Amino acid sequence: MKSKYVVFAICALALLALPLVAQQFGQGWVRIMALALLYVLLALGLNIVVGYAGLLDLGYVAFYAVGAYMYALLASPHLSENFEWIASAFPQGLHAPVWAVIPLAAGLAALAGVLLGLPVLKLRGDYLAIVTLGFGEIIRVFLNNLEQPLNITNGPRGLDRIDSMNLLGFSFGRALDIGEFRVSSVAMYYYLFLGLVVASVVICHRLETSRIGRAWMAIREDEIAAKAMGINTRNMKLLAFGMGATFGGVSGSMFAAFQGFVSPESFSLMESIMIVAMVVLGGMGHLPGVILGAVMLAALPEVLRYVAGPLQDMTGGRLDASILRQLLIASAMIVIMLVRPRGLWPAREHGKGAPASVR
Repeated sequence: MKSKYVVFAICALALLALPLVAQQFGQGWVRIMALALLYVLLALGLNIVVGYAGLLDLGYVAFYAVGAYMYALLASPHLSENFEWIASAFPQGLHAPVWAVIPLAAGLAALAGVLLGLPVLKLRGDYLAIVTLGFGEIIRVFLNNLEQPLNITNGPRGLDRIDSMNLLGFSFGRALDIGEFRVSSVAMYYYLFLGLVVASVVICHRLETSRIGRAWMAIREDEIAAKAMGINTRNMKLLAFGMGATFGGVSGSMFAAFQGFVSPESFSLMESIMIVAMVVLGGMGHLPGVILGAVMLAALPEVLRYVAGPLQDMTGGRLDASILRQLLIASAMIVIMLVRPRGLWPAREHGKGAPASVR
């Protein structure tokens, strides 16, 4: 038991020191790590839907978009510039505090998750995947076209001038000076995202070991048997969609504050597929595996920039670097799934074969 706590302490110190060391080599590396933590948060939310409840959701990026646009609208001057009654009520512009924006983003995303869950309660497998995929695309097209007759989302041009995250008077958009040592704003966001990931892991672990988590897993393994045992599958499915969407909404609000700009292009179908791939690649239903898959797929494209460039030079520029990076990622995923079909770090219980019959 003591060795377990020692390992946790070493990992915690390493995670705390990592951005301080990485920023010595450039802010780009710290930014990659911060974005990787955001994807971990997204993967943990999708794991509730896919890994625990067994509901294949290909439109998860819609909740990410809802949270991002909620924060962007309430923490930027866009609404004040386009609606006179808002400008008269808030002459300095809408700059809602974090303690109000984040719960609103989480609540709105949860509501969107429940609204998605209601019409798909009786769908399974491929049919469920197609409907959720359509939902994600509807949200993206909706945000892309909500510029006329009222300019709410600014259409394909997106929303800019978004306030950085402010918490108790402290702005994460400014560097923090501790004596002669400076912690960059990107590193401060890294610590904020790390705290959210730790809190999310605790919540997911508690859910997994609770009666609700066991009900989700029963539905995942055999919905008919779960219903026969008295589990209200309808409510459990809606709860899974709502809980998973909440994580997406919080992640979206963090993304908007971190980037300072959001547009519909950031919430394409490819993003949903990547998040699903993180869960499947790491190991569905297993928290360490999901975290590993999210970190790998979030950081790998950026790391491969340093590989794709030389390969492009070797071919005389005939290969596009971005396409080559996607090819390398896809090849790595194919190899891993052939060698480890249950994921890199699967749960012991998930996918376990039936015990041999006793003669």
